[in-house]
Amino acid sequence: MSPFLIDFLTGASFLALALVIVMAAKLINDFFIPYLIDVQLARHDNTALAVSFAGYLLGVIIIFIGAFVGPSYGLVGDLLRVGGWSLGGVFLLNLSRVINDKLILYKFSNVKEIIDDRNVGTGVVQAGSYLASGFMVAGAINGEGGGILTALAFFFAGQTVLVLFGLLYEKMVPYEVQQAIEDDNVAAGLAFAGALVAIGIVLAHASGGAFVGWGDNFVTFLREAALVIILFPFVRFCFDKIVLAKIDLNREISEDGNVGAAILEASSMVAFATVLVFIFG
Repeated sequence: MSPFLIDFLTGASFLALALVIVMAAKLINDFFIPYLIDVQLARHDNTALAVSFAGYLLGVIIIFIGAFVGPSYGLVGDLLRVGGWSLGGVFLLNLSRVINDKLILYKFSNVKEIIDDRNVGTGVVQAGSYLASGFMVAGAINGEGGGILTALAFFFAGQTVLVLFGLLYEKMVPYEVQQAIEDDNVAAGLAFAGALVAIGIVLAHASGGAFVGWGDNFVTFLREAALVIILFPFVRFCFDKIVLAKIDLNREISEDGNVGAAILEASSMVAFATVLVFIFG
């Protein structure tokens, strides 16, 4: 068999596996939620749920890629490994939705806001949480030397950091983040979601790579997590006061609901996280 044909069949096999994982992720999600996605999207045109579900699907693909990257054990072995880790990651992604509802956006019900009120701001934050968690899971399952226990440990460590950062973010900005989101402020939700994604990117790097030992790997994780949390307020302040010196970013987001300003803040935080990851190497 020619190398081209082998590469083609390998690529087609993994593409088919990705489609199966996405379909399975949809079924698993349907099992754990108290509403029907198809009905909400087709009959009720629920944009908030569409945004949230888009984040979920992207999170699933991020996990799939994290499972895909690594040493090869032959086509069948690789398909089983990638499929198994991806399905496990999907269950963790569904768990992250509960954590987001109960510990991050804890002042109101995410289901009520997204389904009953069709609150796009809440949908955006949930999407950001899915993406952040997808990055975390991808980092936790990537690399040699680890296993199910290490993946779970770094996932829960990452979720803990995400929850703590959510509390810090509320203190960092001069407005009530959750109240603004509950009041249908899409800009506030978008800015917060961007921050969550940025944290997730850094934590994916912090938990990724070869597992050497609990001590070494957790020291690396805690160091990078602490650094991004410490630097984040400084970077946001500089972006507000230097890059956008002629406008008040907080007022634009909290009072005017300026989605454009929120997009700029979110993109700056993701850019900062990406640069930080490359600096860490």
